[in-house]
This record gives sequence, C-alpha cells and structure tokens, in this order.
Amino acid sequence: MDPGPGALTNMCQIGYDLRKTDAVVVSHCHPDHYSDAASVIEGMTYGGWVKRGSFYGTKSVIEGHGKLGPCMSQYHLGIEENVSVIAPGDELEICGVRTSIKRADHSDPCNVGFMFHTENGIFSYVSDTAYSDDIADQYTGTRVLFLPVTTPDDKRIKYHMCTEDAVRFVERIRPELTVFIHLGIVILKHDADAQARMTQDSTGCKVIAGRDLMRIHIGKDSVNIEQLIADKPEWNDAWNLPEEE
Repeated sequence: MDPGPGALTNMCQIGYDLRKTDAVVVSHCHPDHYSDAASVIEGMTYGGWVKRGSFYGTKSVIEGHGKLGPCMSQYHLGIEENVSVIAPGDELEICGVRTSIKRADHSDPCNVGFMFHTENGIFSYVSDTAYSDDIADQYTGTRVLFLPVTTPDDKRIKYHMCTEDAVRFVERIRPELTVFIHLGIVILKHDADAQARMTQDSTGCKVIAGRDLMRIHIGKDSVNIEQLIADKPEWNDAWNLPEEE
C-alpha cells in the first residue's frame, strides 16, 4: 500500500519477502506514495520473470490526469496478471479482502482512501485529504484507522490535516486505535507523540504516532502493536530463489 521513499529498504531490514506479495496499491500520483512501487512490483513478479499479482491505482497513477502522471511505466503495468483503475465508490476484492474505495479532497483530484473489511473488523487507510465531516463519516465502523496528520495543533496546510482536524475525525468515528501517519517535519519537531496524546485526551480514544517498522496485529479481541528492530544482514534467506526441481 503506497510504497513511498524507503519502503524497499525497510522491507529488506525486516526480511520481508516481496515474492509473497499478491497486490500493490497506490492511492494517488505523488512520489511520497509511489516512488518505490516499481521496485515492489519487480519483487512481486520475480524481477518480471513471473507474471503474477495485481496492481491497483487511481486514474492519475495509471493513465495520467491533467499534469499528473502516469507514474508507472508501461513495462511495470504489463508484468502483473491484473491492473485495475480504482475510483471513489468502487467495491472490490483485493487479495480476498472486500475493499471500499472512498473519496478524498486533495491536490491530486483522483486520490482515494480505503476501507478493508477484514474478518476481524475494518481497517481504514484515509490517504492525504483536507478535513470535512463528509470525508470523515465515510469511515464509520472503522476499528483501526490510519490517519494522515501532516502538521501539529491548528497549523493546517491546504489539502492535508492537522491535529485539530484529527480530533474532529476521531470524535466522529471513534475507532479502537488511530495511528497518525504522513507526519511532516513540523509535527515531528513539535513531538508527534505529544500530538497523538493530546488527541487521545480530547477524544477518549487510543491514538498513537506511527513509526517506521511498526507492526499492528488486528486480532478478534484485541489490537496489538509491535516495534520491529531493523536487521541488516549480509544475506537474508528471504532473498533466496527456490531450487529448481
């Protein structure tokens, strides 16, 4: 999902095996959301040698829209089994998980958010957007919410949310866990953890600031957070190709 700068490096550091990836999804045509997508697709398809997996992207990502995109080459759109253009209102299955595509208010007008209806409840990834009650209400019923909060307090910038917006969003949805993502340099300097705590105190809902290599397990009865440790081995067994029979 939106493999931006550093995604591939972080995958290598935790021994993530890209050959086990079955789908790549890109929400919109900004490089912080797609810059490593081609490399991830290469891994999913064994460097393009095995035609497998699916790619889902918005119109700006796959076809281009106005001055935006396309951001994927024709080569990388041709080595998977399936390529799908997605838009708000779509209902589809991604890797067997029912997925609802939601509207966003962003400088890329094709940008979308996602609700994944898992067997243990709904996980939602909002993607970049300005706040409105209508945008927030799309995610009613979410259990775990990934919320892009770019700036602290009320210091909002156009087409993005600040902490004040996050408070209103969480109050309306009331998820079991909210994770702040898409943290800009200003919110990092103002202590993203403190901004998350402030949101939690205001809403009474659990809120944390996301970190690199954080893993969240959505269980039937609980949501568990684990911080993985980066490992930089000389060689990782996940990179071995299978033996030929």
